[in-house]
Amino acid sequence: MKLLIGLDLGTTALKIALFDNKGGLLAVSTQEYSLMTPKVNFVEEDAEVYWKAFCDGLADLKTQYPISAQDSVALAISAQGETMICIDKNGRPLRNAIVWMDNRAVDEAKEMTERFGDDTCYQVTGQVSFEPCWPAAKILWIKKNEPEIFRQTYKYLLIEDYFIYRMTGVFATEGSLVCSSAYWNITTKKYWPEMLEFIGIKEEQLAPVRESGEAVGRMLPEIRAELGLGEDITICTGALDQAAGAIGVGNVHPGMFSENIGSALAICVPVVEPTFDPNRKMPLHYFAIPDMYMMHTFTTGGMALRWFRDKFCQDEMAVAAISTEDAYDLMGKEADSVPAGAEGLLMLPHLSGSLAPDVNAKAKGVWFGFTMKHTKAHFVRAIFEAVGYILQRNIDTLSKMGIEVNEIRSLGGGSKSAVWSQIKSDITGKRLLTTKSKEAACLGAAILAGKAVGIFDSIDGAVDSMIDIKTVFDPDPENKEVYGEGYEMYRKLFSDLTECFDQTM
Repeated sequence: MKLLIGLDLGTTALKIALFDNKGGLLAVSTQEYSLMTPKVNFVEEDAEVYWKAFCDGLADLKTQYPISAQDSVALAISAQGETMICIDKNGRPLRNAIVWMDNRAVDEAKEMTERFGDDTCYQVTGQVSFEPCWPAAKILWIKKNEPEIFRQTYKYLLIEDYFIYRMTGVFATEGSLVCSSAYWNITTKKYWPEMLEFIGIKEEQLAPVRESGEAVGRMLPEIRAELGLGEDITICTGALDQAAGAIGVGNVHPGMFSENIGSALAICVPVVEPTFDPNRKMPLHYFAIPDMYMMHTFTTGGMALRWFRDKFCQDEMAVAAISTEDAYDLMGKEADSVPAGAEGLLMLPHLSGSLAPDVNAKAKGVWFGFTMKHTKAHFVRAIFEAVGYILQRNIDTLSKMGIEVNEIRSLGGGSKSAVWSQIKSDITGKRLLTTKSKEAACLGAAILAGKAVGIFDSIDGAVDSMIDIKTVFDPDPENKEVYGEGYEMYRKLFSDLTECFDQTM
């Protein structure tokens, strides 16, 4: 039997899912791990922790669905971006992985800005500015602060690269992941020589770049033995987690827009050619389909709702603890009892700053317009609506760049709420669809694996075969006016409060 495995290497958890070649979910396992924060701005992980989570997850998977030695299996990875592992000539990690959240390389990012400028950064890499989290800055930090590690490093690998190498012995990366390294040219699809020279490494110290959805090689015999798998195991290039998630909900054509509400709100919009924002607010990424690109950014999302649940919804959490109800579902029912526009209550949900297209690290959360008539249900609905307004801000920005959005695909925790989905459709005036699969990133990786080994002729064909629509939400024309007014007030509030934000810590 032909089986597909999608492996999602997340920040604090690894998820592994097994699919048949029609997209049917056969088994899934989640393995959590804790990050190390030895100093302020330092975030690390032992590479062996990632590998053990994979081994444990696969073992759990096999208890749910017995993978036989005769099964043909293809595996691809959905990977967190920017997490970097230094290995020696024997393939051994020389230090802990430096996780994408790590911001130790502040001075190095400033040096890169002074040398090249953020405009050049955007035109070459697609990233709007040099940041401490980019692997180029991390390498420069290692060069200055850990010279012995720098001297011994044979390869600098991103987390997907490391897993591919460990499973096959082959070095390979792919464009959707390496495009946020700050040392890869997004338009030439080659490494950036001037940046490599500046940080002091050679191209040979990086993995060769392939397209997503290519077969890299068979799993090494010793790894098959370690994992208890048969001989026919092919490892394939996958994609950045958000790109994999976009594919996993069928967002593969221009005019489509996927939004993923977890702690943050991530958006992905495929485009057929490199498209740069003249205001340098919207990052450009390489997509997981050859010669396609992706407008991709993230900002405040579900963290505002979780904060409100934890601080003010003890009753809902108590009910959830003794029943089959979910606290978020209970909050959604409360929000649904309030009319569109929350009767004048509006929120700016920026509890930890805001990102594209309204970049302001000092932005704060704001409640505006509440009166004696407002209840907790109004506040919940205002949070739902605030995230909808952020979606509309991104759609407006894309429109000014000549990128029109016709349809929204929703994934992540936020897509589970029918109330929230309808609100987002009403605010944006766009049809919004959710899909049946709960494992979009794993499914996207599995689709890439299936394409790599010839199960599917194309990603389009795979999407048609493996993705089923669950629910369609069409905008309610009766709410158009109230949300139009709410959106304009949201924009005005953010603009008018910028000076106040700048005066805060």
